[in-house]
Amino acid sequence: MSASAAPTSPVPTGGLATLRRLILYVLLFALVVIAASGVSGLLERLFRTATTLVSGDVTGLALSLAFTLIGGPLALLLWWFVWRRLDDEAERRAPGWGLYLTGIYAVSLIIATTSLLDLATSFIGGQVSQWPSPLANAIVWAAIWWWHRWMWKHPRKASRHLEDVRAVVGSVFGLLLGAGGLIAALSVLLDVAIRGFTATTVFEPWWFEVLRSLIWAAGGAVVWWWHWFREGGQRFQTGLVDVTIIGVGIFLAGIAAVGGLGVILFVLLRLAFDRSDPLNDLLEPLAPAIASAAIGALVWRYHRSTSVHRSTRTRRASLLVTSAVALAAAASGIGVVVNALLAAAVSPLAGGTTRTLLLGGISSLVVGAPVWWLAWKPLHQPRSADDIPPGRRLYLVAFFGVSAMVALITLLVIGYRLFEFLLGEVTGGSVLDRIRAPLGLLVAAGLVAGYHFALWRHDRALLAAAAPARPRVIERVTLVSGYPPAVVDAEAVARGIADATGAKVTTWLRADDGGAGLPSSSVPSPVVADVMRQIAVALEATAAQQVLVIAGPGARLEVIPVAAAGGAAVAGGPATGRALRP
Repeated sequence: MSASAAPTSPVPTGGLATLRRLILYVLLFALVVIAASGVSGLLERLFRTATTLVSGDVTGLALSLAFTLIGGPLALLLWWFVWRRLDDEAERRAPGWGLYLTGIYAVSLIIATTSLLDLATSFIGGQVSQWPSPLANAIVWAAIWWWHRWMWKHPRKASRHLEDVRAVVGSVFGLLLGAGGLIAALSVLLDVAIRGFTATTVFEPWWFEVLRSLIWAAGGAVVWWWHWFREGGQRFQTGLVDVTIIGVGIFLAGIAAVGGLGVILFVLLRLAFDRSDPLNDLLEPLAPAIASAAIGALVWRYHRSTSVHRSTRTRRASLLVTSAVALAAAASGIGVVVNALLAAAVSPLAGGTTRTLLLGGISSLVVGAPVWWLAWKPLHQPRSADDIPPGRRLYLVAFFGVSAMVALITLLVIGYRLFEFLLGEVTGGSVLDRIRAPLGLLVAAGLVAGYHFALWRHDRALLAAAAPARPRVIERVTLVSGYPPAVVDAEAVARGIADATGAKVTTWLRADDGGAGLPSSSVPSPVVADVMRQIAVALEATAAQQVLVIAGPGARLEVIPVAAAGGAAVAGGPATGRALRP
């Protein structure tokens, strides 16, 4: 007697397996965060009290114990269950495992890094008492980060998805942290050099703030170097890395550099032409502007050089993004200049405010226009379809759409202001004073939209000229159909001929035996698609301007070039005439 096989449960597939993985990984993520919060809370109490856990805050201690003693074991149990299932190749290739590793890796990296840097800066100045909380968070989340990095690098159970995402997240976080710290440190140093020691805070030495900012910058630089070079972020030839280079290294850095240069020029122009405010107030934004311009230009230059060694699409996109940032600055400068000129026309006595506004617009225009000119090269536009680079038409359409939307919004604002002026009490200034700000923005948006629309039409004309032109030879076709109407629709055949050749088509329905019916044939009549295919092949070999087509009955098909055609013709479509008698 043979033993029966033990029943096995079917393996979930499709949507059920995806839902199961989603629930598992969301629960695991939540339990890991809960357990980490509980353990860090207990460690913080231990560091603060040294010997006594309960120090008045019973509620906080109870919460930390619950998170640790309940959330911790549950997290370990669920992780053990998930880890065992990863022996299956399908589980490792599932996107859920990669998403979980990426999410918890990013959270643990951010919290551990900021806690460590906060711990390091707490010993500078009079903030020594603040070290227990960042130390506890740093220990717990650094352990979680290292644990998940070990799973990420596991030789058999590593995720097959989103490896570039983890490297990109770390490098972007480190880059933003390091650049922000450098800008803050350089701003304090330059502020002290420009405005002197009396302009800084009086509660602590000025170099404390510089040292704290340098620590944050060094931590961010280490994180960026680790993920960009050590973990191979720069070696990934993926679209995500290209988007990161363009979005962060070119776009954000370009905004910082162009914005900083604009503020520098604005301060210099005010020092030369507008001293309405105290000198200390005039110089206040100069140091942060110099720091932002310097660090932004440095980051932009590095990523611009990196994009050169990548794909052609990435190199072109870096130029387009630089052009977009500069054009936005120049366009906003035009709008502000128009606003200032209208303000001067409305209120000639308000010279100080109008002058400041005008200098701000001029500084933005002077900085943005040359950068846009160098990046866009308006005098070297494409002269043939082959010269149009990839992404150019998308850039033109995007800028035209954004500027047209801005123009539409400003038109609505202008209309609202006009109706408000006409319907309300005339006590809030003149109508020009009410609409000068949106009118300046409308002028700038209109110029940008018009320019890009003209370039788009120019490129479309080049592409249309380069497209292979199909010679139109046949001008008139007379179709004589011998098929029964219930089998082949003569009008459908005529429409197909007209669409294929662009000729004028005249349709005749053949009726023999005094119109009693179509002649019988032993060959079955083809369908419309077969008739159209046969006629199209026959017409391609015909060079005459007027053609007579006799189709049916059965498989009969004759294409006869003629010198003249009779009957009433309909341009681009069929016309049903009287029955043709032999």
